[in-house]
Amino acid sequence: MTWRAPAVERPDGSLTAPEAELLHGYLQFYRTTLLFKCAGLTAEQLAERPSPPSNLSLLGLIRHLTKVERIWFRIHFADEPAEPLFAPELGKDADFELIDPADAQAAYDGLIAEWKLSDDAAAGHSLDERFTFKGTESTLRMIYIHLIGEYSRHCGHADLLREQLDGTTGA
Repeated sequence: MTWRAPAVERPDGSLTAPEAELLHGYLQFYRTTLLFKCAGLTAEQLAERPSPPSNLSLLGLIRHLTKVERIWFRIHFADEPAEPLFAPELGKDADFELIDPADAQAAYDGLIAEWKLSDDAAAGHSLDERFTFKGTESTLRMIYIHLIGEYSRHCGHADLLREQLDGTTGA
């Protein structure tokens, strides 16, 4: 049987929660929105690049956002000894370029697992907690804002990719 990306439920978050809960809620919404855009597609469809010459695919977006989550929450903020997902010698776009449909389910499951690890890395920390990134101080708040922007931008890409793949549109 061919694997298909499963259906997902997007969470309803509070619009009046304290800032930390609000930011986490928005991040959760965009995380699940990306998977919502993938729901029902086969591994081959997820790996397809329907917009040449762009190297974008839904599978590439899944792999890219897994990498982004790991870099910001675990490597930069928590200073964990987490290995990069892609060897630096493969180039900065390995997440988009080295696509194999056979890896789709593992990449999908890996993104969900990385969300948990990211959430664990941030748990119990103040949004004002600082870390140093490339010699500049930053905060956990910045990571949430950055990732919300990253996911929302890529969810827009996912909208276009999905429409080109099978005509499906909508939030």
